[in-house]
Amino acid sequence: MPLYSLLLTLPLLASSHREAPQITELPKVDATDFYMFRAYEPGRGDFVVLVANYIPLQAPYGGPNYFSLDPNALYEIKVDNNGDAVQDLTFQFRFTNTSKDIALDIGPPGNQKSVSVPLINVGGFTAADTSALNVTETYSVRVIQGSGSGAVTTNVTKAGTSTTVFEKPADNIGNKSIADYTAYASAHIHEIGLPGGFTGRMFVGQRKDPFVVNLGEVFDLVNLNPLGPVNGESDLLADANVTSLVLELPIDFLVAADPVIGAWTTASLRQARVLNPQPVPGTSAVHGGAYTQVSRLSSPLVNEIVIGLKDKDRFNASQPKDDAQFADYVTHPTFPALLEALFGVTAPTAFPRVDLVQAFLTGVPGLNVNGSTAEMLRLNTSIAATAAGAQDNLGVIGGDLAGFPNGRRPGDDVVDIELRVAMGVLLPLMDAPSGQLPYTDGAYVDDSFFDATFPYLKTPLAGATSAK
Repeated sequence: MPLYSLLLTLPLLASSHREAPQITELPKVDATDFYMFRAYEPGRGDFVVLVANYIPLQAPYGGPNYFSLDPNALYEIKVDNNGDAVQDLTFQFRFTNTSKDIALDIGPPGNQKSVSVPLINVGGFTAADTSALNVTETYSVRVIQGSGSGAVTTNVTKAGTSTTVFEKPADNIGNKSIADYTAYASAHIHEIGLPGGFTGRMFVGQRKDPFVVNLGEVFDLVNLNPLGPVNGESDLLADANVTSLVLELPIDFLVAADPVIGAWTTASLRQARVLNPQPVPGTSAVHGGAYTQVSRLSSPLVNEIVIGLKDKDRFNASQPKDDAQFADYVTHPTFPALLEALFGVTAPTAFPRVDLVQAFLTGVPGLNVNGSTAEMLRLNTSIAATAAGAQDNLGVIGGDLAGFPNGRRPGDDVVDIELRVAMGVLLPLMDAPSGQLPYTDGAYVDDSFFDATFPYLKTPLAGATSAK
């Protein structure tokens, strides 16, 4: 296998938080990260985990309404299992927010009024007793097998039942409201029934943002030492949460003839919205028209760092099968040239960047090629997972074939991997004179930052950590 073929994606420096002009106006449908990996929880090796994160840069103290998902949006995780760059399995998530309109009797007897409270909870609550919770969030999931007129749609159920409505935990308001958030959230891990008699697991809820990056300095013209120690800078997402859609699905349910699958996540909104000048609960706006895709994410940072500013919204609305329209950004990437100008290093001189074209659009020969020519995260499901504690955070270029770019695990340091790849670590020295330098953003991550069991991502940071 040629060394350059160990790539998967393009030069980048931060995950897809606020990556395009339009999506900054629509944070509830802004996908931040996408992960896909063989489960490394003991006893679950025959499953694949898919994680789609939404709503970037959530401050834990972001009350009083916190970070519910959009009930007017369609959130999807799509899987291509036959290499045609078109989804063969689609998991559609729809959300419903229900207000109990808890009211308190205010005033003395004879002059008393029932008045609605301004908060989403009026006391502490648990998964078993949500009577003090003023707003509840539920969701349903459909599996669409195939695409177009021949597609077959099935409701996901709670395993062993016909129930199709799932409960989503409230965000981590604080320890006075939710005394044991870990236990509370764990009660919302659902065993699910899938078509064909398969079963899996699912969790939807707030998590600690798993991405690690020196975010502020990166976008201040890479205002850091890219050749400094790998742990010499701060993770500027250390104080942020996200909202995660997490599926654990049997490999046999996902694959067709080829063990390699490709996947991505999208979010869509209705084409039209008319604001209600006199809003009441549930009718602040009227939404209509066909669903229109406004967010797309698979390999990290492609839109954020690779795609030119004028095409970022177009990329978010596009389909993998149409990615030839963005070819110039791959064959002649701008980011290495920016690093050359900023730091005096030498950008790769091989044009077109055949290594990036191959990796970005086709997968890695001998590792995870699936026959398609499109940008997606690819995973060879026949490669066994590497156990927690033994994973190399540089993934494939660190000798760990179960890591990025063969899928992506939470502990894979994709920033350092892709900085080095962008500058030509896998190219001949004559084509990349600075390619062997140990580029880093200085924000360190490995598998020890995460749980070794489903849903892997850590408990979200609490809005308040002590109950007085």
